[in-house]
Amino acid sequence: MNQPLAYVHPGAKIAKNVVIEPFTTIHSNVVIGEGTWIGSNVTIMEGARIGKNCNIFPGAVISAIPQDLKFNDEDTTAEIGDGTTIREYVTINRGTADRGKTVVGKNCWIMAYCHIAHDCIVGDNCIFSNNSTLAGHITVGDHVVLAGMTAVHQFCMIGNHAFVTGGSLVRKDVPPYVKAAREPLSYVGINSIGLRRRGFTPEKIKEIQNIFRILYQKNYNNTQAAEIIEAEMEATPERDEILQFIKNSKRGIMKGYFSNN
Repeated sequence: MNQPLAYVHPGAKIAKNVVIEPFTTIHSNVVIGEGTWIGSNVTIMEGARIGKNCNIFPGAVISAIPQDLKFNDEDTTAEIGDGTTIREYVTINRGTADRGKTVVGKNCWIMAYCHIAHDCIVGDNCIFSNNSTLAGHITVGDHVVLAGMTAVHQFCMIGNHAFVTGGSLVRKDVPPYVKAAREPLSYVGINSIGLRRRGFTPEKIKEIQNIFRILYQKNYNNTQAAEIIEAEMEATPERDEILQFIKNSKRGIMKGYFSNN
């Protein structure tokens, strides 16, 4: 940790075996866990809570104040889970009074030039490819993949195990387990490759496919489809998760490719 060319505020709480490279600046009210590596020219500002065994590459800015005109210097945080990698020039803003924090979960991989705005909650094991951008107040589940240059509208939700193709504009909520592509963003199938990699059985994958066939390929509206899924499909954690996501969606879920967009 003893790096004479870095500045670490005396009020920062840094674990003894953290490595800090030259020309990095760490402000007060910062906590960094054991085994974390901080590259050169990183700026970590007030309110940062960085877990164990993280890697933060040169040029990243963590916990800058929100780019929100309503922000009034509230005491908020930006939290990074254990084992997460933050690549070059990523920016992660701390929260506002709305949620009080911005969160990136454990074992995430956030590639170069991504931006995660205030009050976003990102789950565990997510991958955001280069230049992906999250506006404020977004909720992202676990095991979500955003391919390069994806832009997500404020207040959107993206469910667990979803995959969003590169260059997408996400204006509506993306349900769990699906692949999303095209413009406007549409359902193009379930994320079967990702599900297989994570140990989902062929039977479970078929069950999820059948649920989304009812939702997206039978010409029902969302309310009708949800009622049929609940009545006809066996109750399982995955079925219930999909139904709850639909019910909780405030912006509405994305359309099916074969429906009238």
